[in-house]
Amino acid sequence: MKRTLSFLLCVLLLFTAMMPAFARLPEICGSQIPVVILAGDGEALYDADGNYVFQIDDLGSLTEGSDRKELLRSIANVLQPFLLEGLLQNKWDNYYEKLEEEVSELFENVRLDENGEVTNGTDISKARRDYLRDSVTVDAKADKGYYDLYDYHFWYDWRRDPLAIADELAAYVDAVKAITGAPKVAISGRCVGCNVMLAYLAKYGYDSVYGFGFDGTSSNGGEFISEAISGKFKLDGPAVERFLIDYDETGMIDLSDFAVASIDLLVKSGAVEGLSKTVRATIYDKVVYGVTGALARSTFFTMPCYWGFVEPEDYEDAKLYVFGEAGSEKRVQYAGLIEKLDNYHNQVAERIPELMQGLQTHGVKTAIISKYGFQMLPICVSGVDVVSDQYASVTNSSFGATTGTLYGPLSDEYIAQRVAEGKGKYISPDKQVDASTCMFPDYTWFTKGVRHGEWTRTENEILYSVITADTQLTVDDFDLTQFMVWDPETETMSPMTEANCHTEYWTADQKVDHPACMFQRLLPFLRSLKVWLKEAFKALRVRAEERITERKG
Repeated sequence: MKRTLSFLLCVLLLFTAMMPAFARLPEICGSQIPVVILAGDGEALYDADGNYVFQIDDLGSLTEGSDRKELLRSIANVLQPFLLEGLLQNKWDNYYEKLEEEVSELFENVRLDENGEVTNGTDISKARRDYLRDSVTVDAKADKGYYDLYDYHFWYDWRRDPLAIADELAAYVDAVKAITGAPKVAISGRCVGCNVMLAYLAKYGYDSVYGFGFDGTSSNGGEFISEAISGKFKLDGPAVERFLIDYDETGMIDLSDFAVASIDLLVKSGAVEGLSKTVRATIYDKVVYGVTGALARSTFFTMPCYWGFVEPEDYEDAKLYVFGEAGSEKRVQYAGLIEKLDNYHNQVAERIPELMQGLQTHGVKTAIISKYGFQMLPICVSGVDVVSDQYASVTNSSFGATTGTLYGPLSDEYIAQRVAEGKGKYISPDKQVDASTCMFPDYTWFTKGVRHGEWTRTENEILYSVITADTQLTVDDFDLTQFMVWDPETETMSPMTEANCHTEYWTADQKVDHPACMFQRLLPFLRSLKVWLKEAFKALRVRAEERITERKG
């Protein structure tokens, strides 16, 4: 339970493969085009002496091992100005400063400075840097006669400015071209890696690019970051419950049955909703602005990479929430970082439609994979019911698909209209997605049941095949359909059908989650209370048995 609470704390601070694919391509191999692959964020970081420092997986245990007295001191340093100056005197500035100071200590080894630069010598491992140097001294095709997907893996410090990383990528691409003799390379990216790829296009163009693959990209906007960091913060009880269920079912956290029942009871009783309303009616407007900035500056938003998830329409508001108004002390202090953010916003984020269309203009083979079937991180407005992969909506990760919501599919009228227009084949069997509105509807695949951070063999094969093919392949060129379903138990991908498409670990019901009257709330609450009492007695019995065993021992 301690680890769960620590994980939830870090989620708020953040506010902060696989088996058969298609018979035609049983192995990921055979290309005569070298492929450069970019992973997303989270690669392990080390200090200048080679000591391990941090990776994203550590978020759930940042406070573990901390001295108890130091933790209590840290909490007291934050609570004192919150209670004595904020609540009593409506003076919040000292609270913001103390919050930023204490949280910064947790992230001191990984956060960047006011210029968005690494100053403490931390970096990806020496082994990764050695690989980057050595991998481009060998033509990977020499012995086997073809290039694999992972022959040339571009590793990078994911915290840094994507435009600066793009310079490193350009040098790596040139080195791969030189050793292989290939005039062009294919590039495939995941998550943050896609931001770097687009930054590369913005700075270096298309001349060296044969194919481009996107898997689970947030480069077109990641709502859980973009909205939360720009003031569109919203905490929805049922969404929180769904999110925790997803994390529990996928093994990312381990919740006991009693914990699950307790969370459900809090939601069904209206306690979460009531607390949210109370906060909004009292201190929300006074606190959220300063807290957003304090948490952002002390954690991940000194890292330019995460600003790549901010949608253009949210960008100015995000800067306001994190750095204050133009001319403010924080704007001056963080001027170097803001310059980097503005450059990326102007050169890349604002130009994404143009950069993507350029792929087709220059004949670059293109493949896009969008994932869904999960609750978005529930800290923003879209996090309530948007169709997503936990971190980005399908609309953004597919570059334009139209979707239903977690509470309902596309309407019958909408689907009928699409069918009448001859676009019925682009409607997913679960009626959640219309691919016809994507930027590239025939080059975009959808995998349901695959989380944002998962990369299945099937997805890899599709991307690899498309971006290295002689001609532009489409969704009709593969045995699997445009819409697919992942089965984690058997580790297989199958064409989506009406029978197998309901892969969610929860059921979203608008009337149950947001009842219109007390009567609609009463029955779900009583059912939840019954389950909670059962699990509570079970937990008490287990604990009693453990104590008896301890005494006998």
